[in-house]
Amino acid sequence: MDLFSSTHNALENLLPFDGIVQYHGVIFSSEKADYFFQRLLETIEWRQDEAILFGKRIITKRKVAWYGDQTFEYTYSNTTKKAFPWTPELLVLKKIVESESGETYNSCLLNLYHNGDEGMAWHSDREKDLKKNGAIGSLSLGAERKFAFKHKRSGEKRELKLEHGSLLVMTGTTQSHWLHRLPPTKKIITPRINLTFRTIVQ
Repeated sequence: MDLFSSTHNALENLLPFDGIVQYHGVIFSSEKADYFFQRLLETIEWRQDEAILFGKRIITKRKVAWYGDQTFEYTYSNTTKKAFPWTPELLVLKKIVESESGETYNSCLLNLYHNGDEGMAWHSDREKDLKKNGAIGSLSLGAERKFAFKHKRSGEKRELKLEHGSLLVMTGTTQSHWLHRLPPTKKIITPRINLTFRTIVQ
């Protein structure tokens, strides 16, 4: 089932069962979205992501950055990152996403995809550092990209397009029962920044 229509209720649950995903649509004017996109490109401490798979160190073309209230450590793909302090722009965006989603967050993982060749494979965000069943507020800036969900047991799928300046919120048992991915595409030649606001537990 495709959810490409932009007319659905922003508070509708896009998942049929076993989780909650709400697409709030575009929450910024195009001018404001453009401004934040450019500022993040210029001010974030972007680094190529690393993963250790079957004992082999993998370096991705995609770049990432990790920020938070404290120097939180976050471990995924067998590598650990230590959070940088918030930038002024990230604090503004955090406040906006918290107000829009009705949730609170203490950290943010950012991804920079240079073009459609760069994506993300099926995965769920269930690392032990994250609050169980906590909300993840996913803010998209830049190129419009398809985003997909797949139920871990049934294989049922849901898809939507994430627009420039839009917010998607995943909460409840979504990470326990669903995988998500950003599929690669040859059609996109411009960059996208994705900010995923999260809650780390100590």
